[in-house]
Amino acid sequence: MSEADLLLPKVILDSLNDGLYVCDTDRKIVYWSKSAERLTGWSAADVVGRRCMDNILNHIDIDGRHLCGEELCPLRRCMVTDRPSASPAIIFGQMKSGDRLPMAVTVAPLHDENGTVIGGVETFRDFSESYANLERAKQIQTLSLEHDLPADARIAFSSFYLPHDLIGGDFFAIRQLDCDHYGFILADVMGHGVAAALHTMELSSLWNRHCRTLVRPAQFAQLLNRDLCKFVRDESFATALCGVIDASRRTVRIASAGGPTLVVVHPDGSADQLSADGLPFGLIAQASYEEREICCSAEDALLMFTDGAVEVADPRGNLLGIEGLLGQLGNLGYPQADIRIEALQEALLTYSNGIRLEDDLTLLEVRFR
Repeated sequence: MSEADLLLPKVILDSLNDGLYVCDTDRKIVYWSKSAERLTGWSAADVVGRRCMDNILNHIDIDGRHLCGEELCPLRRCMVTDRPSASPAIIFGQMKSGDRLPMAVTVAPLHDENGTVIGGVETFRDFSESYANLERAKQIQTLSLEHDLPADARIAFSSFYLPHDLIGGDFFAIRQLDCDHYGFILADVMGHGVAAALHTMELSSLWNRHCRTLVRPAQFAQLLNRDLCKFVRDESFATALCGVIDASRRTVRIASAGGPTLVVVHPDGSADQLSADGLPFGLIAQASYEEREICCSAEDALLMFTDGAVEVADPRGNLLGIEGLLGQLGNLGYPQADIRIEALQEALLTYSNGIRLEDDLTLLEVRFR
């Protein structure tokens, strides 16, 4: 083979260790590399001329959601938004054998000489070994999140958690303190991924140590912050909202550590916002926190969320914000209808004009009956 032959694009692409394929704007496959064949078992003859969603890769995400629709497909979104992926996404592709292969996937649009998007390219590599380790870490982190929410005829709890990666930096817990009172916390550690997830384990330990003090939320916040400052050495911090709900009186009392505003959504869709002053956890050991209280009515809902739900920017850089989030939920029938997290995720992606959401996303809802 001559030096000129070595520079041929097909020779280069077929020599990559990562799998690679190219689609046109209709997602019809026009090129399938040798490594893509090696990783998946699908040959070029099997797939070229067909759409990737036609019972070939059939991508699903880490939560088992199929991605081959209009809004969640990373390859389609990179072509629609004309943006490459900022980091690999963990996706499961279907092999010819029918097995699922964990893949680290990146996508990018392809342009003609005029800059017009004419297709997209996806590269992927076998993520099996790393996935096995992260899956175990996810199981450990999930145990620290109190998903088994209390059952009470006077009040209903719902939680929704979509980490940016397999593991993330959001932490939440709700615990019954006595027959009428429930303590809660929703925290968002700076960043996402493994480092942020490790800090959520510290928060989980401190929650278990101090949660009984949530009858006085400001005291709980001071104790948790003081102890967290003993662990934090790398300028990490966590914003948080914590408080206590009185199911008999339909009241909620909160303390905020630079966290999101608590939103009280009324049955007619109108909403009130409740915030309190306080520094994020982990910054200053001697920080103090204030308390705020609000009275609710039957059928009111308390809505709490991390930054991933509101710090979503459209193509012009405009943040969605709290009002925008409430508008998106309203378009999906909330509060008359329950929250549908997959539909909300699609709506946020459409607003952002991005390939996928850039941060962990957690919502907690408490409804008074």
